Amino acid sequence: MSAQKFTVGGVLSGVGGVLGLSALAGVLVTVMVAPAIAVTGMTANNTIGIFEGLPEYLALNQGSQRNEIVALNADGSEFHIADVYFQNREEVTLDQMSPYLKMAAVDGEDRRFYDHGGVDVPSVIRAAIGQLTGDDAGGASTLTMQLVRNVIVQDIENNPDLTEDEKLTQYQEATDPSFDRKLREMKLAIGLEKRYTKDEILQAYLNIATFGNNTYGVQAAAQQYFSKPAKDLSIAESASLMAIVQYPNDRNLGDPDNFQANQDRRDVILKWMRDLGDISDAEYQEAVDTPVDENFVHYQAPSNGCLAADYDYRFPCDYATTVIDDLEALGATTEERRDNWRRGGYKVVLTIDPTLQNVGSENARAAAPPDESRFQLGAAVSSVRVGTGEILIMGQNKLFDNTKDGGGPSTTAVNFNVDQEHNGGAGFQPGSTYKPYVLLAFLDAGHGINETFNASVLEVPSAKFQDSCTGGNGGPPFKFHNDAGEKGLYTVARGTAESVNSVFIQMASLIDQCRIKQLAQSIGVHRGDGAPDGSDLSTLPSCAIGGCENNITPLTQAAAYAAIANGGVYCKPIIIKKLIASDGSELPGQKVDCGQSKVSPAVAHAAAYAMQGVMNGTARDSNPRDGTSYIAKTGTTDDSIHTWMVGSSTAVSTAVWVGNIEGKQPLRNISVNGNNAAQLRHVIFRPIAQAIDQVFPGGEFPSPESQYLSGSPVFVPDGLIGGTPEQAKAAIELALLFYADGGPIDSDLPVGVVAKIDPAGGASVPRGTEVKVYTSNGQAKTVPDVTGPGSTFSSAEADLNTAEFMNVVEACVVPPGGVGGPGNPAEGEVVAQNPAAGSVVNKSTQITVTTAHATCPGSP
Repeated sequence: MSAQKFTVGGVLSGVGGVLGLSALAGVLVTVMVAPAIAVTGMTANNTIGIFEGLPEYLALNQGSQRNEIVALNADGSEFHIADVYFQNREEVTLDQMSPYLKMAAVDGEDRRFYDHGGVDVPSVIRAAIGQLTGDDAGGASTLTMQLVRNVIVQDIENNPDLTEDEKLTQYQEATDPSFDRKLREMKLAIGLEKRYTKDEILQAYLNIATFGNNTYGVQAAAQQYFSKPAKDLSIAESASLMAIVQYPNDRNLGDPDNFQANQDRRDVILKWMRDLGDISDAEYQEAVDTPVDENFVHYQAPSNGCLAADYDYRFPCDYATTVIDDLEALGATTEERRDNWRRGGYKVVLTIDPTLQNVGSENARAAAPPDESRFQLGAAVSSVRVGTGEILIMGQNKLFDNTKDGGGPSTTAVNFNVDQEHNGGAGFQPGSTYKPYVLLAFLDAGHGINETFNASVLEVPSAKFQDSCTGGNGGPPFKFHNDAGEKGLYTVARGTAESVNSVFIQMASLIDQCRIKQLAQSIGVHRGDGAPDGSDLSTLPSCAIGGCENNITPLTQAAAYAAIANGGVYCKPIIIKKLIASDGSELPGQKVDCGQSKVSPAVAHAAAYAMQGVMNGTARDSNPRDGTSYIAKTGTTDDSIHTWMVGSSTAVSTAVWVGNIEGKQPLRNISVNGNNAAQLRHVIFRPIAQAIDQVFPGGEFPSPESQYLSGSPVFVPDGLIGGTPEQAKAAIELALLFYADGGPIDSDLPVGVVAKIDPAGGASVPRGTEVKVYTSNGQAKTVPDVTGPGSTFSSAEADLNTAEFMNVVEACVVPPGGVGGPGNPAEGEVVAQNPAAGSVVNKSTQITVTTAHATCPGSP
């Protein structure tokens, strides 16, 4: 590098600093503008006014840089996902640049850089004479003046308050080859020189200069055109890079058609580097002998945006970019946050677990191939941590491609896991995965999971569905069917395990539909295409079995089930763990936002107790069977257009959706990769759950409180014995219990009357408990007492025959004390009978009468 030394230009610059900018302005105006005055008649005073109306200097703020998105591996190391930027730039210091770069910049662009004070007077004179004579002898812009221009242009480009048209107008003004623009640059360049050191100015220039293809600064340019950092550039590479700056569109190395133009300018720069003593003759010759061709250039296309990420990480990357506006660490207002994000330099650390993300995405693609051509098959999986809301997995079968023309049928820009506002879809009909919200409201109303319903009921009057949100439901009876044709009595627990529609419709008919909505809202449930607070959720009776248009996304379902697993504490899903600023300081990401919902801990525990049975019911094929307890619910919509599997341990909640992206292909009627398509949700869920349980082992769920087992107890009617079965049935059903005919039993009551009920009258039981009613067959009698002093077998037989017991037999016994005498029975006295006296038994029952004797046949 040429050493600094005093020259005429330097002295003039110093004088300008001493006498003030106005004096120097006069000199510059005289030199630069006099020819124009002679030709155009403009006045020097006007130009001086322009000059003096400018600020003293521009601040050298950090330019727009790349943002990097990463996740953390299990060992804490970073997993690079993507770079996201508006300008491809990575700022580096001078000592992180090749020394040849600095030589090429000064020797090629401003050979008196270390001599002048921001304005090179000899160059100004040369340019002025050239403009007067029409013989262009080159521009008068120093590196400092070029830096000024670049800073102004960058400020225009990065101004979020300007429209594109306004930016274009201001850009044209900033780059207009006029005297006014030159004078502005001169003054601002002088101000920069007074405020910053030469090295600071050179470093800023090399970090802001444009190199074509939206690439700024030598670090990004070196990586793009030579696949190496700026500090490793050779002499030829450094000169070739600096050859771009004057005409970035015509000399950038991204287009082979530019190679010759680049080489021509490069060789000029190399000559100056040799002539100024920065490189030797041998180094010069070696460099100019190196052609600018495909062997010299090692082009690496900029990898901007989530499309450049690994397949498995594109959707979580894209989702993360949609929540940047929520990051308070980036600013107090949305505009400020967007501006800071646009300026870049941040490392965004996601909550995604790389190991689990791979498992989730790969299983989704393997089970539901993205190139399935017979119908538009979609699959998505979301997993969140219970207690924090951190998103661990966000994957789907289709590959991410947000280009204008897309990447074909195996790709999409729509993230099936999230809402429309986050580049997602409208959500999907939830089917029976909506039933847990009915269960919560049912328990919240004081009912219990051991209450029983008749699954044979397939029609309920619409008027029974109270709804404080809308004022009620009217119209014809609501008719439905059970998916597997279930009939008979089901407790709520069993109905949940087997997903019996009739049970849940009847549960819903006993509670306020609005309360179902309110509890669901409180744990984050909302439509994918609607209000984030769930205010537009439908309360139609069909919603009780997921048959209404409450379309929900997998991420929403995963977070809601996590709340149930967490005692009703809902945590909003988050994907950004933290930010790291360009200076290495750590900033908070999305804050963990958890709080007790309207679902009480006791209600959540009771619901979880019932939902655990699902893993051995309709979700048995998803059960990881690794010893981890899960709550779950499956869902299948009408005609199996959509299918779901949502399950949660105490550690992680996962939602899997498989269905039609568009169209209505019944999944139960088609096979995919050897599996019935309706079973793909289980094929996807189970290995994911097993992988999750290895990393985040879950524990046991709390036991439910007894009141949520029975609910508000009812009592079995008393006083039914001796009445008619019809009277018993009416009383039992009035008590909200189920009547069951137990059939006839032996009884001494008149034939056909109620002889026994089970549970017995007065017993406290859950609502809907089945009460069996037994009627008398009239064939029983009460056994008389035939024992005691004076009794004999003959007298006993006669008494029993009188009581209509004709099957009487005698048994012999030798008393321990013998017979006769004080305290001993008499010979032949009846000492026992079986059945015992007072028993009510069938008249054909054999009655055994035992008599005492000194000896019995066969005794010693």
